[in-house]
Amino acid sequence: MKGLVRIRLARMGRKRQPVYNIVVINKKTARDGKPIEVIGTYNPIPNALTPQQKEDGFIPIKEVNLDFQRSKYWISVGAQPTETVSKLLKKAGILYNDWPLPSKVPIVKERKEILLDEKKFA
Repeated sequence: MKGLVRIRLARMGRKRQPVYNIVVINKKTARDGKPIEVIGTYNPIPNALTPQQKEDGFIPIKEVNLDFQRSKYWISVGAQPTETVSKLLKKAGILYNDWPLPSKVPIVKERKEILLDEKKFA
């Protein structure tokens, strides 16, 4: 992934209770360094369900607040989301499911197996 600007998560919150800001930040800046812009928040720990909700079959929901316009803007000018953020953006419908295109994925050449003569190394 090329580019100098990334869309990534910056951890906030307490021990064992993380809350993340979705930030636009320079590539080489520390995880919790000063961002260019904060475009949303992500709470990976779902709120607890009441016993009645559990009986009714409710599914706990992880909370994501995202500024759609700003995230679309940063994607359009070339900011590269990290893997976790790209999953969130795909679920939000900002990125398509095949992102990045297969043509953009680096091609790894297959290696040929070389059979070594064991007698030479004994």
